[in-house]
Amino acid sequence: MQSRLLAVLTALAVATTLSACGQESSTAADAAKKAATEAADKAKEAATKAGEAAKDAAKEAVKDMAAGAKDAAAKAVDAATEAAAPKK
Repeated sequence: MQSRLLAVLTALAVATTLSACGQESSTAADAAKKAATEAADKAKEAATKAGEAAKDAAKEAVKDMAAGAKDAAAKAVDAATEAAAPKK
């Protein structure tokens, strides 16, 4: 995501530089604006995908924790049953 931000900033710098240099500056500024917009859209898409991946990872972690808790509870019940059983 930092590389996309760098691309956006570079595109804006190029647009600013070219806009100060003659009559073709309008065309160059429009192209730089388009590039900056595309870079911003890609950065937004990457951030969305990263958020979705984090959400999925959190869901998996919760599932794993629930399974671990279930196993621990079953072992605790077994241990309590064994401890409560009369010794022979």
